[in-house]
Amino acid sequence: MWSFEKLTEWIDTSLRSCMSADGALLVEFVLIGIAILVGYALLALFLIYAERKICAFFQCRLGPNRVGKWGIFQSVADMIKILLKELIQINKSDKMLFRLASFFVIIGSVCTFGAIPFAKGLQAIDFNVGVFYILAISSLGVVGILLAGWSSNSKYSMIGAMRSGAQLISYEISAGLSLMVIVVYSGTMQLSEIVAQQADGWFIFKGHVPAFIAFVTYLIAGHAETNRGPFDMAEAESELTAGYHTEYSGIQFGFFYLAEYLNLFIIAAVASTMFLGGWQPLHIPGWDGFNHVMDYIPSFLWFFVKTCFCMFMAMWVRWSFPRLRIDQLLGLEWKILMPICLINLILMSVVVIL
Repeated sequence: MWSFEKLTEWIDTSLRSCMSADGALLVEFVLIGIAILVGYALLALFLIYAERKICAFFQCRLGPNRVGKWGIFQSVADMIKILLKELIQINKSDKMLFRLASFFVIIGSVCTFGAIPFAKGLQAIDFNVGVFYILAISSLGVVGILLAGWSSNSKYSMIGAMRSGAQLISYEISAGLSLMVIVVYSGTMQLSEIVAQQADGWFIFKGHVPAFIAFVTYLIAGHAETNRGPFDMAEAESELTAGYHTEYSGIQFGFFYLAEYLNLFIIAAVASTMFLGGWQPLHIPGWDGFNHVMDYIPSFLWFFVKTCFCMFMAMWVRWSFPRLRIDQLLGLEWKILMPICLINLILMSVVVIL
């Protein structure tokens, strides 16, 4: 019932009525770009505040409680502070690559963010190979991290970047194979079509055992790709100071900081889109009255509730388990997760054939 298709069509019709088709398209590109950047920044501020509060809850603390009621403006104050920080020049560093690295990380994150269907009719771009696009464009972050470590002229940054590169490249395999399980089951890579097929039941429920296994393996691999505990070997403070972004300051460090939190949101958003129905409400076959009531809840609310659930699970894991060693981290991927994902993909293929 809650669709943004009429709103977007009205904006498109209004623009084309008062200017040329090319001009209307240019204005729409600008509006979409502004909306993505504003949404990106607001989500980052919300997630920083939310994690501080959730971390405080797990550790029996209060968390931010000074700037604004319940400390809700603490993230805004930190944002203002980081914008005013001096950008420190590192001696003997590769200045061009040093500056470019943070942009690679943020561009990969923003481009992935734009392909996510937030609600019915609320999606910046809908490729027919949407899953492939997300897997490909999110890999840009690895390039930025390796450039940051190489260009910083610091052994701590270099070791952190090499660890992170090995970790991200390894766990991308399991994450991709987990998503391929749903691609095999749905028969399409288009995200809007995958969401539409879950109108009568989310894939985690109707996709049989392989879909549930894929959901669990994707959450583990996705959590490792965000470089968050217990998989934060690239930023191990006791060994590497801060890892690949040790030498960064000011807004350049802020880009890495923002990308980490938005990557958490993107991993959770993709999980909710592929496995939990995206913006589709909860429907139970035969329960017509219940299904009708569920339809009254806005589609964007369904999407954000599911995504917040996945993000809460990631935060819970981060503040509950100790950091792994690098050999344990890579062993978990190559010896356990990847074989499970390969067997699970074959199992889903058999299910689809039968």
